[in-house]
Amino acid sequence: MRRRTRLAVLAVATAALGVPASAGATGGGDLWKVYDEGLAGAKYIDLTHTITPNMPVWSGFGPSVFRPAVNPATGQAYTYANDGFEATSYTLATDQFGTQFDPPAHWAPEQAAIDEIPGSYSVRKLVVIDVSQQVARNPKYFLTVADVKAWEHEHGRIPAGSVVMVRSDWSERWTDDPVAAKALAADGNFPSVALDTLEFLHLQRHILFHGHEPLDTDTTPTLEGESWLMHHGYAQAEGVTNLEGVPATGCLVSFGFPKFKGGLGGYARYIAICPPSTEKGVPASDADAPLPSYATDLHWDTTLGYRVR
Repeated sequence: MRRRTRLAVLAVATAALGVPASAGATGGGDLWKVYDEGLAGAKYIDLTHTITPNMPVWSGFGPSVFRPAVNPATGQAYTYANDGFEATSYTLATDQFGTQFDPPAHWAPEQAAIDEIPGSYSVRKLVVIDVSQQVARNPKYFLTVADVKAWEHEHGRIPAGSVVMVRSDWSERWTDDPVAAKALAADGNFPSVALDTLEFLHLQRHILFHGHEPLDTDTTPTLEGESWLMHHGYAQAEGVTNLEGVPATGCLVSFGFPKFKGGLGGYARYIAICPPSTEKGVPASDADAPLPSYATDLHWDTTLGYRVR
C-alpha cells in the first residue's frame, strides 16, 4: 500500500511539473527539453558590476581592501612561480557592496537573512521598466504607479512572481576611481522608486522583488521605500547595470549570492537570459569550456589594489 501511495504522489508531482512519469528513471525530464529548445540559444546579459575595492559605497561602511593571500607559515604571498597558484584575501567592510541582493533582515531582524532566501528565487520572469528619459530630465525622478500602468498598457499585466528591474541608466556613472566613487556614493541626486509604486507592485501585482541601479531605493530622508520593503518581508536588488538592450518582456533573470550565515546583504550576480533575437548579450556555446587563455597574464597592481592583465 505504501509503495502504491508513493507512486501515486510521484505521478501527481510529475504531472504538475509537466514531466512525463517515465522521466524519473533517466532523470532527464522536460527541463532538459526547455534548455535545448529555449535556453541553449538564448542571449545572456550580465547585469552585474565587477567588484573592486574602490567602487562606490556608503561612507558609513568604510573601505574594503584586496590583498594577495599569504602563507601563514612563511608570511609570504603565494605565487605562481613558487607555489603553482595564487589566491586573494578580501577584507570587505560590508555585505552592502556593489551589485547586491538585500534580504529583509537588513532592516528587520525578525525577517529572512541571506542564508534563509529559498532557492526558488534563483530563476524568474524578468520585467524591465525604462524611465531613463525621465531621469535624464530629472536625476531625482521617482518611478510612479502611472509609469507602471503605462508599461502594462503597452506590454500587458506584470506577471505575479516576476522580478521587475527599473532602468534609469544611473549605472553609467559607476566608477572605480576612488575620489569619484566617494562623490558618487554621497550624491543624493539619484532616481528612486516611490513607496506607493512599491506597494502597488507587491500588493497588487505580487512581484517577487524589484531591482534598481542606484545603491538606495529612494532619496527620502528616512528611505521610506526600503524601510517598507524590509519590514514587510520583501527583498530587493541594488546596483544593477547593463539594463539597456534588455527587452521589456520575454527574458528570465538568474542570480545567486554567497550563502553567509545570518548575512544581511549579498554580493549578487544577476544574468538576464533573453530571446536569441536580442541584439545584446552572448549565446551559450560548445566552446565555453575550456575557457580561453589570454595574451597577457594576471598580475597584482599595487596602485589599484587588485589583479589586472
